[in-house]
Amino acid sequence: MITEPSHLDNPISEGLNNRVAGEPVQAAITYEKIPTHIYADAKDASRAVAREIADLIREKQGAGKPCVLGLATGSSPKTVYAELIRIHREEGLSFRNVVTFNLDEYYPMEPDSLQSYVRFMKEQLFDHVDIPEGNYNIPDGTVRVDKVADFCRAYEARIESYGGLDFQLLGIGGNGHIGFNEPGSLINSHTRLMMLDHSTRAAASMDFGSLARTPRKAITMGVASILAAKRVVLLAWGERKAPVIRGAVEGTVTEHNPASYLQTHPNALFVIDEAAASELTRMKTPWLVDQVVWDNKMIKKAVTHLSLTLGKPILKLTDRDYNDNGVSDLLAQYGQAYDINIDVFNQLQHTITGWPGGKPNADDTNRPERALPAQKRCLIFSPHPDDDIISMGGTFQRLADQGHEVHVAYQTSGNIAVADDEALRFADYVVDFNDKFGIDSPEATRIFRDAAAFLRTKKDSEMDTDEVRYIKGLIRKGEAKSTCRFVGIPVDNAHFLNMPFYETGKVEKKPLSEEDIKVVMNLIEEVKPHQIYAAGDLADPHGTHKVCLDAIIEAVRRLKHKNFMKDCWVWLYRGAWAEWDIHEIEMAVPMSPDQVMRKRLGIFKHQSQKDGVVYQGTDSREFWQRAEERNRATAGLYDRLGLAEYEAMEAFVRWKF
Repeated sequence: MITEPSHLDNPISEGLNNRVAGEPVQAAITYEKIPTHIYADAKDASRAVAREIADLIREKQGAGKPCVLGLATGSSPKTVYAELIRIHREEGLSFRNVVTFNLDEYYPMEPDSLQSYVRFMKEQLFDHVDIPEGNYNIPDGTVRVDKVADFCRAYEARIESYGGLDFQLLGIGGNGHIGFNEPGSLINSHTRLMMLDHSTRAAASMDFGSLARTPRKAITMGVASILAAKRVVLLAWGERKAPVIRGAVEGTVTEHNPASYLQTHPNALFVIDEAAASELTRMKTPWLVDQVVWDNKMIKKAVTHLSLTLGKPILKLTDRDYNDNGVSDLLAQYGQAYDINIDVFNQLQHTITGWPGGKPNADDTNRPERALPAQKRCLIFSPHPDDDIISMGGTFQRLADQGHEVHVAYQTSGNIAVADDEALRFADYVVDFNDKFGIDSPEATRIFRDAAAFLRTKKDSEMDTDEVRYIKGLIRKGEAKSTCRFVGIPVDNAHFLNMPFYETGKVEKKPLSEEDIKVVMNLIEEVKPHQIYAAGDLADPHGTHKVCLDAIIEAVRRLKHKNFMKDCWVWLYRGAWAEWDIHEIEMAVPMSPDQVMRKRLGIFKHQSQKDGVVYQGTDSREFWQRAEERNRATAGLYDRLGLAEYEAMEAFVRWKF
């Protein structure tokens, strides 16, 4: 059985002054209707789940029985499968007695397609362990439509022939689906053909290249089939899953959130990371669950939450407001509301600065950044070639305008996010340009002609050739240079790292390697920055931001003994997917309406990412729209708390290494 974890060290948690993790599970039983274990990160959680599965396999082996596992696909279980492979290789765990049944498969779907779950399971698990080929079962995406119902009945009968599932592993969709049981699925539903919800297809479109290419149907085990398993463990990672996790764990049982049906299971467990747990009561308002340590971070969290919940500026909160809303303990320890209000108000006021690089010749006692050195070397790490301008374009512009030496490190090429027709247009242009002006470059002409020929006949299941990926990377590189010129920094200060983990040609990336870390370390040593800006946006659905941040954190840790690093501060920004909670923000850079418009024009330099992004996810807004709405929302929070009203704000948290 998985034991309740203690809070583990985590770089981001450390950088946020130890964000509160899980209190004891029993303290939250008033709110949580499903046992829920919260881990510092997905790796720790996955190890625990994999260990439970491994122990179950060995227990069944000892009894001479098969171990019947229900398995899931998607991003959530990958780390569990990786750990199971490690246990197999390093600890001798055999899968000879394991029989598996997968939850679902797209329909129609050929088993050798890049997006098929047959291929996924082989690549992620089956090809790396000793499970007999006949022991794994996956719904057949090629069965004739008039035979689907018969196939589904036979699938369930085969599960029953083994005595049912001993263990069912689940992920959860952004709309609460388990398997492909979309909202509206009934608790008594069985294996069947299911129409996919639009949000599910939009989330999956990154794997298929576009929404139009994404299947509309899938064969899925039903809710009743899942609930029949003897043990069910659901995994969830990241902030994007936080709202639906709260609904499933603390809400009512409803067909609108199929994961909530697990409240009726006698042996179900949710295993989630801190980000996915962020909306649970014990994380969001822990003082309502149990006693808390009223340190400065917790006081800011409670007071800002109280202010926003009541719709009252901080300086108008009263003793009664505190007492009537579960914060009386704070008053008991620190006195009247008046004093607490002023302290928190002043702390928030001191986060606001129009000088992100520090204000020269000014008292910096209450400023988020140092005044000296007056002219700093600033290194902005951008996971994709547009995250710099999307996430911190106003700050980027301020740093350049205020005379700092600004460098931008584009960590990945971003090539898979360029549409095929955009690449084809570019390839045709180069060939026509060379022909028109008599430029004789046989190798270049061959590359672009071959790429164009491939793109004209490319099938949905085909990966881009090296030449096509190169062309797509050139497009993103040119757009990034254009942004740098627009902001006003030399193009020589744009560094294209092309980190190896990204260059797979697929959404699925390679693990972070020593080579990736060295690339980042070498640039930091070259620039010797006084400021590093990095993407702390772990809600990125593609996972690239997380890998890029891991590389920076490891590079900084290895270099922190260097003399130049003693005067280097690391600021974390967030991207188009989420924002820091108001109590976490340590530097807020305001923008005027003109500055907001200038940032928008900078984002427009990335033409390949406008008018229909390849990997847009469930959010149909363009990136400039997401950024503006997020920046205005941050400014709106400061306004609602009673501080100055600005058009927009970009927010940062300092990571103290």
